[in-house]
Amino acid sequence: MKVSELARRSGLAPSAVRFYEALGVMPAAPRLPNGYREYGDPDLARLRLVVALRRLGLAPVDAGRLAALCIGQGEVDLDLAPLIATQRAAIERQRSDLDSVDAELTDLELTIAAAGRVRRSTEATMPAPIRVLFVCTGNSARSQIAEALLRDFGGADFEAFSAGTEPKGVNPYTTRVLAEIDIDWSAARSKSVTEFLGQPFDYVITVCDRARQTCPVFPGDHNSLHWGLDDPAEVEGTDERKLEAFRRTRTEVATRLRPFVELARRARGAAAEAATA
Repeated sequence: MKVSELARRSGLAPSAVRFYEALGVMPAAPRLPNGYREYGDPDLARLRLVVALRRLGLAPVDAGRLAALCIGQGEVDLDLAPLIATQRAAIERQRSDLDSVDAELTDLELTIAAAGRVRRSTEATMPAPIRVLFVCTGNSARSQIAEALLRDFGGADFEAFSAGTEPKGVNPYTTRVLAEIDIDWSAARSKSVTEFLGQPFDYVITVCDRARQTCPVFPGDHNSLHWGLDDPAEVEGTDERKLEAFRRTRTEVATRLRPFVELARRARGAAAEAATA
């Protein structure tokens, strides 16, 4: 193959191939009678490996040396193993961060859409507090934390409730992590979703996948949202490890609630203006 094809198949420009040849990273290919260099599959394999090693952060010469070891002798420099492991760990962190951002963006999009529906459907001149019901399976951790934080963040503009499809009591760690931010939740109890059937809500928010599947249909005009949160009660280990899991849940719920509160308030205000226009 000619240098142009070699460069194309390795994702480089022909000038980059010449650069690697000048440094000795790539051995110069033999010339044909017409003066052009002819490259083969071994050259392509070596160049692709060099490119991959360069992406791991190796300098051109080091990448060429390791590529020669891998292809020529079938050996891998021991220094390469920790480098690959470090890069893989960085990729996993980036993937996790991107997944988290993607989930938050999806939640925000759904919240914006729901707020728009509230704005179009509300007709009261003096809007009542925004009623929100959080639903999970046991109503012991995630939904309890969400209810407590919304009451704290939302003030008089919101009425927050929580319930479970299979209520099993408030987890002690829930009370502890809320007490850390000066919210007394010692009197809270787990409630069944059946207690709220027939009541009107502006938003019904499920906070676990299982509750989303089993959550009953609430009558009336409301918006359904889903925030998929990991269950901190499933974390095993020391007391401190469990406490950290509940703190992470508290932080994640707070992160999702802040834009929700703002958007829901704006929607209600816009609806009130439309009703009086």
